[in-house]
Amino acid sequence: MTNKIPLVAVIGSPIAHSKSPLLHGTWLKTLGIRGHYIPMDVSAENFVDVVRMMPKMGFVGANVTIPHKEAALEIADHISDRASLIGAANTLTFSETGSIYADNTDGHGFITNLSESYPDWDATAGPALVVGAGGASRAILSALQDQGVPEIYLSNRTKIRAEQLKNDFGARVTVVDWAKISQCLHAVKTLVNTTSLGMEGKAPLVLPLDLLPKDALVTDIVYTPLETPLLAQANTLGLRTVDGLGMLIHQAVPGFERWFGQKPKVTNEIREMLLQ
Repeated sequence: MTNKIPLVAVIGSPIAHSKSPLLHGTWLKTLGIRGHYIPMDVSAENFVDVVRMMPKMGFVGANVTIPHKEAALEIADHISDRASLIGAANTLTFSETGSIYADNTDGHGFITNLSESYPDWDATAGPALVVGAGGASRAILSALQDQGVPEIYLSNRTKIRAEQLKNDFGARVTVVDWAKISQCLHAVKTLVNTTSLGMEGKAPLVLPLDLLPKDALVTDIVYTPLETPLLAQANTLGLRTVDGLGMLIHQAVPGFERWFGQKPKVTNEIREMLLQ
């Protein structure tokens, strides 16, 4: 170790709402690491210049969020296989020479969150329905396929975006018209909302969840509010539910370990702290 204090940022626009600085800051303090993790609001037109300058400023890495995940992949000198498949990056690591390594840990966070919430959850038990076709959807499609899901129904309000993802992810993905989602629900074992519907200030995602099998699991990557209208409806019906906060926490672990050299623990105390 040198006397340099490692710096890491989370880059997005907007970014003031992000819980990542609080999460990483708590881990740094708990582990006694002399480092800093800061939010940086960077516009799309300035993203490349800012990231290229960061290694010279003492940064060892960065998390990247909306709207920069695709641009982060394009700027990288080296790319992980999963980031390449997903087509987006959320975790950048800078070498001492300034080269940029891009990875995507969203799928890891998603699967770990489900598995820790319900250890008996089994992706191979039946089809999944993924609602939305953005960057998070790509990561989740990849993760579900890695876990052996037999079929994925994919639905998006703009159908052409779902068709593009089907072209990338292959025959196990079936595009379902937005207006016809109810026709596939009887077979769905895992339902995932990757859209912003249900987030504070947004319209809810309305689906006839009573058509799902009784042992289906419903999860939402939105975590503000923690219980979205979709999850509230699923809870009322007695379905298994998983909120999105765990995904946020678990996707952060690999990056933190890479940047700061220690693997942080995910605890109930961390979760409760982020809810305050």
